[in-house]
Amino acid sequence: MSAPSPYAARLERIPRRGREVDVLGSRTHLVEYGPEDAERTVVLVHGFRGDHHGLEPVVAYLPEFRILSPDLPGFGLSAPLVGRPHDIASYATWLDALLQELGVRGQATVLGHSFGSIVASAAIASGTPTPRLVLVNPIGAPALSGPRGILTRLAVAFYRAGAALPSRLGFAVLRSRAVTRIMSVTMAKTRDRELRRWIHAEHDRYFSGFATRDMLLEAFRASVSHDVSEFAASVAVPSLLVAAADDDITPIARQRELVTLFPEARLVEIPDVGHLIHYETPEAAATAIREFLA
Repeated sequence: MSAPSPYAARLERIPRRGREVDVLGSRTHLVEYGPEDAERTVVLVHGFRGDHHGLEPVVAYLPEFRILSPDLPGFGLSAPLVGRPHDIASYATWLDALLQELGVRGQATVLGHSFGSIVASAAIASGTPTPRLVLVNPIGAPALSGPRGILTRLAVAFYRAGAALPSRLGFAVLRSRAVTRIMSVTMAKTRDRELRRWIHAEHDRYFSGFATRDMLLEAFRASVSHDVSEFAASVAVPSLLVAAADDDITPIARQRELVTLFPEARLVEIPDVGHLIHYETPEAAATAIREFLA
């Protein structure tokens, strides 16, 4: 029996509409939440190997907003990019084109989580207009350097092997439940057993929704080859960083340095949580977002 979502009741009260749009010649799956005539619109950019489901707990605490949550190209129900590598520049171009297609370019707040924080900040730094930028669990340090460099290189080797193996075996390796569970157990910090069960079930359900092995390898290389600090100085809009005190991917000390690189930014630190703010403390994240946008 799958673990029940602790956020389901709140989410069920929010209007939800799914649709598909053509962006840069490929199909992007999108879910729209909240009232269509809401005063404020927020566009979400999810993390690596996720899809729109991942940020639904945060959506559950923001019922008054119109929220547009696409699956990144190659993930969830979205098709891969056509004729473009799945790198940061291409994802940033896709985000700009998506905002234009949806008619919210320059009007909607952009929110990126984890890998999505890199994509969002890269897009805004390269000229995509938005009134405000929100980064949740921002990736603020190079993954290929420092004490995590060896582990990151091992992960690159894992994804490279998954792409090189015969198709059936390669997909089996990359979609291994054991690998997913190790990742999930490592990142979850909550001591609530039911919440941990649900987090693991969510990763089991959605962490393997990628289109091809090659695009997954490209996207992973992009995720570990860049970080938000590359783009921060060129983000010329008010920005909010929602960081976790116990984040293993970007330590809180680094987040405190990162916020100083933006021309205008504030940092909200959430205690007793790691890289899964969106799963473990979505209400605290939503409160910070609401106050920032107010």
